[in-house]
Formats: sequence, C-alpha cells, structure tokens
Amino acid sequence: MTDFDAATEFDRQVTTLVDLGYPALAGLTETTFRGLVEPLRAAVLGRRATMEPPTEGRVPFLLVVTRSLVPLEDAVPLTTLAGKSKPGVIERFYAEGELERFVSLKELALPEGEVYVAFDVDRGEEFCDVVPLNAMAAIEERGRTPLTIEEGLAFVTQYPGALAKNKCFSLGGSRFGDRRVPALWISKGAPKLGWCWEGNPHTWLGFASAGGRDA
Repeated sequence: MTDFDAATEFDRQVTTLVDLGYPALAGLTETTFRGLVEPLRAAVLGRRATMEPPTEGRVPFLLVVTRSLVPLEDAVPLTTLAGKSKPGVIERFYAEGELERFVSLKELALPEGEVYVAFDVDRGEEFCDVVPLNAMAAIEERGRTPLTIEEGLAFVTQYPGALAKNKCFSLGGSRFGDRRVPALWISKGAPKLGWCWEGNPHTWLGFASAGGRDA
C-alpha cells in the first residue's frame, strides 16, 4: 500500500470540475453531473493499491470528460498554468470546425460513455527533442498509449503544474489523418492547444501517455 488516498483525490477532481462549471457546460445540474461521474469511483478504488502519489509529471489517474459532454472549445479556456489565471486558448492555425475532426485513434479503444478514467498518466518529458513518431513507437513498446486531446486537457485542468516551461507535451492519441499531432504548450502565460508535425522534434515538447483506461 502507498500513502496515496485515491478516494480523496477522486473527490477533489470531481469538485474541481464542478467548481469550473462543467455541469452547466454539459447542460446538467450539479447533482446529475456528480451522479454521472460517481460510477467511476469503483474503477479508481479497484486500482488504489498500485497507485503512487502524483508528481509534477506523472499522476495516478484522471477523470476525463469527453467532447460529447463538454465541447473542446469550452474546456480549453478552463485550463490555466500553475499560479496563473489566464485562460487556455486554441491555436489559430486550427481552421474553423477542424478541431472536432481530430479524433481518437481506433486502437486506443476508449471506454464508452461521456466520462471515464485514464490511469498512470505521464507527460513524457523524456521525449523532449524526440520525433513524435519515434516517441509513439517507444511508448507502444512499453504497453502504453498516447493521450487524447480530452485527456491532455484533463491533465492540465486537474494538475496545472503538469504544463511547465520546456516540459510541454504532444497528444498523439487524437489525429486528423494527416501529419499533424495535437499538443499543449505555453503561450503568453497560458496553456495553448496547438499542433506540431509528426516528424519534427522540439526541445520543449514531450509525448504524453497513459497506462490504461476504464469506465
């Protein structure tokens, strides 16, 4: 057993979403929203014996709200950097309506439903200055999978310190079918959801991944 209290952390993450206004954005009352998320508690507590306390770059689990419940355009402005208040922004190079066409890779086999849990989430800073395609191959060899856009937003929403100078990360689990890889980085004191080319390394951009998912 570790000294990590998974039940308390589950409650904290739910409260964070409620306080940020996720229920209203989803068109739900707070009670209904909490009722939607509550069944995930069993999946979390079922793995608590193996969980390690969160660090700046790696966390035991994240509650993920999908775009079917809260649109990406509404979720991005709810992110901030640690100790900052400027809302997150979407890179202007995404054409109008294009962001929604960056969808999860079929091989991820995401849990069904509007909310789920991602486990053992790592921002992948070891992959800074590594070509994204090579980083993806490396994590696949470890039995891990790349984060989706929603999972990346959940990471920064729940742990703002995860997005730090020279420790930003790609979200290779959501793709458009071309060479672009979504990513979260820092711009003008706020998180920015943008994209980079799959064959171009960046010294400040790692490759985020998860150990598993459940609902």
